[in-house]
Amino acid sequence: MVKRLISFLILCLFIGLIWSFAGRNQPPIPPKGYLTQVQEINPNDSLERTLVGIQPYMQVSDYFYQASFEEKLRIYLREANSRGFLAKKSIVVFPEYLGTWLVLEGEKHGIANKKSLHEAMSLMVLSNLVEFGLYYFQAGPVKDKVAATLFRMKSVRMAKNLYLTFSTLAKEFNTHLVAGSIILPNPRVIDGKLEVDTSGELVNVSFIFGPDGKIVGEPILKSFPIESEQPFLASNNPEELPVFDLPMGKTAVLVCADSWYPQAYENATRAQAEIILVPSYCTGTGTMSKAWQGYSGYEEPVGTELSDIGKITEAEAWKKYALPGQITRTSARFGINVFMRGELWDMGSDGQPQVIYDGKPVDIKSSERAGIWALNF
Repeated sequence: MVKRLISFLILCLFIGLIWSFAGRNQPPIPPKGYLTQVQEINPNDSLERTLVGIQPYMQVSDYFYQASFEEKLRIYLREANSRGFLAKKSIVVFPEYLGTWLVLEGEKHGIANKKSLHEAMSLMVLSNLVEFGLYYFQAGPVKDKVAATLFRMKSVRMAKNLYLTFSTLAKEFNTHLVAGSIILPNPRVIDGKLEVDTSGELVNVSFIFGPDGKIVGEPILKSFPIESEQPFLASNNPEELPVFDLPMGKTAVLVCADSWYPQAYENATRAQAEIILVPSYCTGTGTMSKAWQGYSGYEEPVGTELSDIGKITEAEAWKKYALPGQITRTSARFGINVFMRGELWDMGSDGQPQVIYDGKPVDIKSSERAGIWALNF
């Protein structure tokens, strides 16, 4: 009886292992750009510097292989380069969370067919049950242990794939790249390369890659994670936000919600930054046209007109309280805020770029899918 039970358990384990590895090495789906808008906002051959904002249209299949992810981004950079946008002193900004879904690299392709993020993550847990269990106890005192465990479990590969992708593309196109953002535990830059500590706190982080393929300066940590991020991500001190001395000018990068808080601009003001770049991601279909619900996860800063809550739209709030409204209090005169769009289960996406020229917002042509916008200055 005992032998039969042991044999049965071994059989179950064997079947489980087969199921766990099945469906991972499917042929990659060639990425599509879905590019519907390319705009040089102010054509001028005499200006030597260019800010380029890229709004990619991402799909789940773009993340199963590092090569697919790299090729997807190459589609946009190749188009920008063909238009001459990268020929001068240029910097390209990609949106928030662009690298976060590299957590899917090497996973079952059936994840793409799930209807919701919850179903997709559940399948990921089940197909990595042993490894998930080992990392679960490293999650620490966070509310969302499942999300924390999944990102911690895949963090070394995620960091490797993000670095390889942006290092390759920065060298290939000889430009500076703001690598959107990614969730990693205690990311560090050592000799221009990216390392992580799987036992460290998870943060939402961005990096700038130089034309030599190395990371410039320090990681850019999101200081004010929103309500949906707080159950598994750490907040950070906005006084530690770096300012970069780049060929196109002193530059600050604020990850999404940070651009709503005056504290996040203080270092940029002290360093007399000329450029502020904001990678963002707004979930939900049609969110920008809905009533603004106020700040997410924190009290409204002093100066916020509380009567705007529920009265103005989300899009109007972004213009009033984020980059276009805040940059006027700084020395910066130029900036771009870009959003990620795409089809990622039931998450939805919304948002259009916000462009600042000489301290003032500039009207642009919108795109509901992918787009590229270049600002000369």
